Amino acid sequence: MVQSCPEASPVKWHQAHTTWFFETFVLRPFLPDYIPFREEFHRLFNSYYISLGQEIPEKRLRASFSRPSLDEILAFRCHVDQAVERLLAHSIGEEPFRRILLGLHHEQQHQELALADIKHAFYCNPLRPAYEPRPISSDPALAAPKLHWHRFAGGQVEIGHSANRDDLLDFCFDHETPRHTVFLAPFEIANREVTCREYLEFMSDDAYTRPQLWLSEGWETVEQTEWDAPLYWERDSADATGWRIFSLRGWHGLSALLDTPICHVSFFEADAFARWRGCRLPTEAEWEWVASQEPRSGNLLDTGRLHPAVGTADGACQLFGDCWEWTASPYIGYPGYKPLPGALGEYNGKFMSSQMILRGGSCITPADHVRATYRNFFPPTTRWQFTGIRLAV
Repeated sequence: MVQSCPEASPVKWHQAHTTWFFETFVLRPFLPDYIPFREEFHRLFNSYYISLGQEIPEKRLRASFSRPSLDEILAFRCHVDQAVERLLAHSIGEEPFRRILLGLHHEQQHQELALADIKHAFYCNPLRPAYEPRPISSDPALAAPKLHWHRFAGGQVEIGHSANRDDLLDFCFDHETPRHTVFLAPFEIANREVTCREYLEFMSDDAYTRPQLWLSEGWETVEQTEWDAPLYWERDSADATGWRIFSLRGWHGLSALLDTPICHVSFFEADAFARWRGCRLPTEAEWEWVASQEPRSGNLLDTGRLHPAVGTADGACQLFGDCWEWTASPYIGYPGYKPLPGALGEYNGKFMSSQMILRGGSCITPADHVRATYRNFFPPTTRWQFTGIRLAV
């Protein structure tokens, strides 16, 4: 039931909402004899689909519902699973198939969100429990490769997912389409993500007290929140660096993690760091053009590490996994973008305001969930997600 910040949700709610998605968008419209588990759940576990009826007014109140119990939510899931199996026992049309596939990818999103929410909840707990008791494995001899630049000539390139309507398993979210042409000026992009060692140098240069490094709203945020380090960093005189980091595997001294990617920084912090280095953040088109030429592999959820790792691969490494990388691009629709029809059109399209694009997935993203065209988006103050930095010039 724990909910430690407005962005998060109780894990019990994640389980119920993903179940609600299948009941609402698959079973109610396509299984004629379906009987809802409880009609009250239709409103209780709606997240933001206003066209289906008003959601519970305050998201922060999700943790206050002691009922339904976890047992009842698991029974709800069993009820829905059995009904979906009955639906799949017969030949189904293209639309229910597409909605089931969307529901599976939606559930993967919530599996990732649940881990981020658990980490924040455990950090807010005075006992600071570890989700996974085994410490992060590290090789003290393993160092991040020297930061260098990959140069790209730019020109006219195509980005976006080229959805194949004949291949129903060729999945993408609606906002990844349509595929379209963009012009890229010549650019260079870093071979890896920014490390904790590099970010510590930024902090040591009093960057959190220098307004000239920050966007106006970013500086206002720093003053209001009194940020002086990334989320989950705490001062620790026992470590040589003077800091320790909280992870899903508990506390670790920063000394052991200096060459791992910096994580849990906001867009404003990422942008300020880039300015401090005399660089910038890549645009999402630049990022996608580079990532589309690299293998889709990395430190994702399937490795079981649950924390960013030192990048060692050749080429532009860490494009997939480790940390979601902030880009300089606002979240808007591509030219010709059309949301899904009906209530499902509220899934992505209505959030195209005051959000920034992130790319690449993180160490808690399911490996088969991410791709070069995948567009994640969050407000620029977001830090509870596994968010990091890649530089461009």
